[in-house]
Amino acid sequence: MNTTLIIMAAGIGSRFGEGIKQLAKMGPNGEIIMDYSIHDAKKAGFNKVVFIIRKDIFKEFEEIIGNRIKEQINVEYVFQELDDLPEGFEVPEGRTKPWGTGQAVLCCKDVVKEPFVIINADDYYGKEAFVKLYDFLVSGEDLGREFTMGMGGFILKNTLSDNGTVTRGVSVVDENGLLSQIHETTGIEMGEDGQIKCDSEEVQEWISPEDKVSMNMWAGYPEFLDFLAEDFKDFLANVEEGDLKSEYLLPNIVDKLLKEERANVKVLETQDRWFGVTYKEDKETVQEAFRELISDGVYAEKLWE
Repeated sequence: MNTTLIIMAAGIGSRFGEGIKQLAKMGPNGEIIMDYSIHDAKKAGFNKVVFIIRKDIFKEFEEIIGNRIKEQINVEYVFQELDDLPEGFEVPEGRTKPWGTGQAVLCCKDVVKEPFVIINADDYYGKEAFVKLYDFLVSGEDLGREFTMGMGGFILKNTLSDNGTVTRGVSVVDENGLLSQIHETTGIEMGEDGQIKCDSEEVQEWISPEDKVSMNMWAGYPEFLDFLAEDFKDFLANVEEGDLKSEYLLPNIVDKLLKEERANVKVLETQDRWFGVTYKEDKETVQEAFRELISDGVYAEKLWE
């Protein structure tokens, strides 16, 4: 079965400082985080990758990773642009950023016709989740609702940064291993008392280090992309005049489908430790983490040989 890895790499990366954070070199031979994700996905069984990028970084993107990866796996590109809107909608005056991860994935609608997994470009997910999500997709398991989806369920304490707060989709999972609620939560960090702190008063009442969180690692089928095409119109129609920051975000979209009882999402737990480059200071930590993984034999020093 053909399966696709969708990589969201259009983020501006303003908190990372100078340079494009998704293209920062992390491995000993110039590998970036995406190299390791694609390597793990290919080994799990995925046979195509679709990069979602901005047109202004296309040339640099090809030079740093695109030309290398096309020798390993089928590659396609789609472009997320601020003005890529459905007919009848215009960009509000003063808005400068695209519309979020939901719009990004919608850009894939014409090139992704097979089961897929979505990931962020600047997050390292580990091997386990790719295997579990691939096996879930090819099993054809029917979860009994209009949309069948999967989610990589990371343990919150394994996804924190030493250099600042993070945003996570904090999840509530039922006794059947299905997602019942997801709360997109900002300002998450570990307090000195070993308890999790966050910006949401509601989530703060129950959040714990062992909770499962979304790292935007979603598994789905093409009908989800068809849904996004219509739902994005509803989102845009309800953006208030003068609101220049509203984003169409995957966790919120999934939460809406859950509340409408239109989707079931199987949460596939992984014990792998996340790391990524949310902050400029994270770069050295990530480089050291890859050195340890290579030393432990998880990856070859020359990844693609």
